[in-house]
Amino acid sequence: MLELRNVSRVYGDGAGAVAALRDVSLSVEPGQLVAVMGPSGSGKSTLLAIAGTLEEPSSGEVIVGGRPVTGASAAERARLRRRAIGFVFQDFNLLPGLTATENVALALQLDGVLGSRARAVADRALAGLGLADRAGHFPEQLSGGERQRVAIARALVGRRRLLLADEPSGALDSANGEMVMQVIRAACRQGVAAVVVTHDPRLASRADRVVRVRDGHLAGDAGPPAGPRPLTEDAR
Repeated sequence: MLELRNVSRVYGDGAGAVAALRDVSLSVEPGQLVAVMGPSGSGKSTLLAIAGTLEEPSSGEVIVGGRPVTGASAAERARLRRRAIGFVFQDFNLLPGLTATENVALALQLDGVLGSRARAVADRALAGLGLADRAGHFPEQLSGGERQRVAIARALVGRRRLLLADEPSGALDSANGEMVMQVIRAACRQGVAAVVVTHDPRLASRADRVVRVRDGHLAGDAGPPAGPRPLTEDAR
């Protein structure tokens, strides 16, 4: 679903140039959950932005769903993001003038889903994250953890096949963090490929693979670290 081939990203020119990513190659299959870990400033967020076509690499190739996207027009990349890629940002990026339902439904309406159907799908997604009684509230009326869950619901609605999340459990307590992990795993069981930047060892322990980034390089690519294993089907 996602492939990065020898991707580098350099900011600036000459002596002031900073290499955020250096010759990174990564492949993520449908149904796979990959956790990306590493210290602050290691290049994790840049990797996520390039994977989601929000930024162009300085060199290398990005392939999403079997389609090369490096060098695609801004309109083509926007269409791909709208139809195939769900994002969860650290700062949520919710529209303050829309309710939780409306924020989630908008992702569907932009792709042509009628308003009433989009709202019904949005309400089901919110209920699945324990937010049925908060669906009509505006972002400023929600806690940080609630806003995070609205952002996750928005990222998962529709037919998106690639989920990119930056610290999706960072604003959540243990119980809500566990709920988010279950939702992401459930999406992967439906064939969604998920790449999650995290410092949370609980989430990383439930990933199929853990990719470690250091100084812009991939420093490791392995199975999950020791700890709780992925939830069993019965537990799910």
